[in-house]
Amino acid sequence: MEHYTKKNFLTTQSIGYMLTKARNMVIADMDAALTPLDITSQQMGVILWLSRGIAATPFEMSKHLSIDTGLMTRMLDKLEANGLLKRSRSNTDRRVVDLKLTRKGEAAAAEIPDIALPVLNGRLRNFSKAEFEELQRLLGKFIDADTRR
Repeated sequence: MEHYTKKNFLTTQSIGYMLTKARNMVIADMDAALTPLDITSQQMGVILWLSRGIAATPFEMSKHLSIDTGLMTRMLDKLEANGLLKRSRSNTDRRVVDLKLTRKGEAAAAEIPDIALPVLNGRLRNFSKAEFEELQRLLGKFIDADTRR
């Protein structure tokens, strides 16, 4: 089914505009809240993925966070300069760089939920439980549409 036509396509009502606007608002709120940790919301993603063992190399991180390798390298440079992570060559494949949180990085990872949850819950404060679950379901369906082509 085609939902948009030339007659009903209003830029500020398009899904692309609304998703981008929502993302930008969450990022602005999250970046402001993360100031005490001296990290950005994108850097928060790297720290969380590492702390949870979901990704351990720059390539895996780029893939999971949908960030190009150039931006990933710059983010890792900053996180390493701030003492939050260390990079080292893999013992099994010298072409691979392994990422590991430092103690400071682990401490930051432990603080992130206390900072991030109020930001997200603040944006969702006007949603009922059912609306929140429906939003999650619909966004999941929207994201999964890409994998069904």
